[in-house]
Amino acid sequence: MNVEVLWQKFLDNIKNELSSLAFDTWFKSSKLYKIENGIAIIIVPMQIHKKHMEDNYLEQIKEIFNRITETNFEIEFLLEEEVEKLEKKAQEIKSEQIPAGIPKMSREQSNLKPEYTFDNFIVGNSNKFAHAAALSVAENPGKMYNPLFLYGNSGLGKTHLMHAIGNYISQNSNRRVLYVSSNDFINDFVKIQRKSQKDNNMDNMDFFKSKYRDIDVLIIDDIQYLGGANATQQEFFHTFNTLYSDSKQIIISSDKSPDDLQKLEDRLKTRFCWGLTVNIFPPDYNLKVEILRKKIISGNIEQKINDDVIEYMASNIGSDVRHLEGAMTRLVAYSAMMGGAEINLDLAIEALKDFISNGICEKDDIHRIQKVVAEEFQISVEDMRSKKRNANIAYPRQIAMYLCRKLTSESFPKIGTDFGGKDHSTVMFSVEKIEKEMKENPDLVKTINKCIERIEK
Repeated sequence: MNVEVLWQKFLDNIKNELSSLAFDTWFKSSKLYKIENGIAIIIVPMQIHKKHMEDNYLEQIKEIFNRITETNFEIEFLLEEEVEKLEKKAQEIKSEQIPAGIPKMSREQSNLKPEYTFDNFIVGNSNKFAHAAALSVAENPGKMYNPLFLYGNSGLGKTHLMHAIGNYISQNSNRRVLYVSSNDFINDFVKIQRKSQKDNNMDNMDFFKSKYRDIDVLIIDDIQYLGGANATQQEFFHTFNTLYSDSKQIIISSDKSPDDLQKLEDRLKTRFCWGLTVNIFPPDYNLKVEILRKKIISGNIEQKINDDVIEYMASNIGSDVRHLEGAMTRLVAYSAMMGGAEINLDLAIEALKDFISNGICEKDDIHRIQKVVAEEFQISVEDMRSKKRNANIAYPRQIAMYLCRKLTSESFPKIGTDFGGKDHSTVMFSVEKIEKEMKENPDLVKTINKCIERIEK
């Protein structure tokens, strides 16, 4: 409800409970300023009003006000000058957050990619700490976790998070944000050095220092490539110190932790650890499923893609998110080239065979089981996952399916998916067959126990 409407309703109620003299003296000139954090703040004209209303009308005011709002508010009285002081202080705090008189850097100057935001970053167990840390930095740049050092293998979302931080800060303040790769920093420094030597002046160096130091947020990607460039390391060291001493936010990424960056100077590695270092881990199965589903939605893919296809991809494609997204793009393109063929499991297996061979993900030990059983019977995992039905392949496949059902928490359909898209009824038949045969065949029991020992090592 509008504060003016609410206060008028309050005045109409309390007017009926007071004499005309009391109402005109103490309430007629009052007004409701705002309701905040469970407190209704009322502006009164003079100090005498403040004291008299606190001493004589406070409980009556609370009773009527809370009855109207159906909420329990505390009441606070303020003079006009006290409100002005509060508003001035709030404006000063806001000015600190959004520097006045400083033009906002354009997206081109910042080098930020608008498509990378927190909204479209998929959060899972492997990256939720990194996501929380990045959001904290975005909301409080220069105050929370400075520097923020993100590290992990390629394709896990480091660059996405760094751009998301920059975009968030740019959209919510006038802070100047600059995103560069370490190669950009090196190239800029080398060019400036050459120009300075040629022109025999420092104008170019001043421009370089202004670009990298007269900013509020520096985001530098792949810092590991700074190794070996000694003069550039020295310049970055001074850039880091300048920004840090001015409480400017620094965000750095690498494929290794600071301690493992052997080619960087110790004084740099030490500074990288002053704030917060966060490892981004490879996505687990569930996160990969969510990434694929997000890719389907954001890519406006018209064809329906069933869960068994998504599960097949999440189970069998490696941990690089770019590789995962590339596989989905390939699948859709393959369907289009096949005349708009239905995207089912058979099509996915055919379209993605190159992706699958480049790295299989072990999920709930299914692949480990397949490898152990394949080695025991001297066949390949690819044979086990194929459609071949000859006895020397079908029998080990049934044993592996049985072990997957007994040693993992996976359902029959998911196990079938990991065996090249077999139907769940095939898995059920295999499990029942092996269970029955084990009761009559001691040699099979020995073989299965041997496999279990190897699997659980």
